[in-house]
Amino acid sequence: MENNMKKYILFDLDGTLTEPKEGITKSVQYALDSIGIHEPDLNNLIKFIGPPLEVSFKEYYGLNDADTKEAVKRYRERYKDVGIFENSIYDGVTDMLDALKKQGAELALATSKPDIFAERIVDEYGMRPYLDVVAGGKINGSCVKADVIREAFEKLGIGEDDKKKVIMVGDREHDIIGANECGIESVGVYFGYAAPGELEAAGATYIVSSMGELKQLLLELSSEAQEEEGQR
Repeated sequence: MENNMKKYILFDLDGTLTEPKEGITKSVQYALDSIGIHEPDLNNLIKFIGPPLEVSFKEYYGLNDADTKEAVKRYRERYKDVGIFENSIYDGVTDMLDALKKQGAELALATSKPDIFAERIVDEYGMRPYLDVVAGGKINGSCVKADVIREAFEKLGIGEDDKKKVIMVGDREHDIIGANECGIESVGVYFGYAAPGELEAAGATYIVSSMGELKQLLLELSSEAQEEEGQR
């Protein structure tokens, strides 16, 4: 059981801690409209929740580099003051974070969302007191999940020998793939926006279907880590 003992827990944001559907899909709709693509059904834009915007605009609408750059610019134009707060925290998140902190776990946000937006969201929805660090994508740099996870490592002081004590929690394949690339275990959550089978195919170490299941699993894993620390 030693390899399962977790001291550091990294969380994705959209679809894992918060319900961001309205703000993200309306901002994507606005961005597409600005470059002449009209998408009336917001449900068709749910697939944008999670992955980096640059990847999604190219993959789902075949945009070239110039149009992708413009679409991302237009998305952020709406999102920065309006879409960012068309959002809500999932029921049970605060209780889970509080319980994990009281048990001695170190918690981090690791999101592809630009950190300037992530910082505002954790403040708005009361998550700041529970998070040791916030790691996010960069407006003019990488939003790749593995890079964000590595930034969280650096901020938490996690070295190569500590990776067995780290776990990433997320609702999309990008979270799981990023965790695998960084050599850590992961929890895939199915209360977010993953398609059926997506998290298993990506190689998630654990799978849960509810916030209650997630809280129970993380408390068990971090409790074992604290017992190990106490025995040293």
